[in-house]
Amino acid sequence: MTDAVEDVAQTVRRSPVARILARGGYAANGVVHLVFGVVVIVISFGGRGESDQAGVFKALLDAPLGLVLVWILGLLLTALGLFQALRACLVKGKDAAAWGRRGSAAGQSVVYLALGAIAVTIALGARPDGDRTAQQITRGLLDTPGGVFVVAAAGVGLVIGALVFASIGVRRSFDKQVRIPDGALGVAVTVSGILGYIGKGVSVLIVGILLIVAAVKQDSAAAGGFDAAIEALLSQMIGPVLVFLVGLGLVVYAVFSFLRARYAKL
Repeated sequence: MTDAVEDVAQTVRRSPVARILARGGYAANGVVHLVFGVVVIVISFGGRGESDQAGVFKALLDAPLGLVLVWILGLLLTALGLFQALRACLVKGKDAAAWGRRGSAAGQSVVYLALGAIAVTIALGARPDGDRTAQQITRGLLDTPGGVFVVAAAGVGLVIGALVFASIGVRRSFDKQVRIPDGALGVAVTVSGILGYIGKGVSVLIVGILLIVAAVKQDSAAAGGFDAAIEALLSQMIGPVLVFLVGLGLVVYAVFSFLRARYAKL
């Protein structure tokens, strides 16, 4: 990156508008995970709902001014994704620590941009089905020579990502990204960060395991998104309890996201 371009990027990153939009993106992520978690908890008690990101945005459309809300969430999440991409580009150094920071910011950028894209797509009238899409992609890969290894690698990648999420919670390393205030709010940030990251990690872990199972069985029907993961959990002996805990973990992660909107180190 040339000095002129870097100066412009730094100026954009430090601008009050960019920081406000980034904080708004964290709040939007909190809204998504709050609705996500509540839907999962409702399912654990026998209710119905689409327990994936697309399902969250489709559910929000039914709320008063739902279309406006989905547009706002989509734009804020996209803004946060672009902000994280900017952070990744501005990381200096070529050592392992620098590449770690760069990779973390880039990964977050992809996640937030994907969420923003889903929200905007749904606001424009699309009605994607996460499970069906995942199964179609898995089926196409399994029918391709060597595709089974791609499916297995995707599953392993999600499992690794899940372990990273959980380790962030266990090690409390989120304090590198969030300023921990004094008093009760500091306790709230710490506790919600620990439990929220672990809960988020568990939800990702289940999807990754499903992909690995699909690769081993070479059966695309075994794969799916979060909806399929919840169904798989419900079929276990204490499935409803497990699903409830997953939903609770997502709600706690939402609380952390709301607090992060205020205390994120930008």
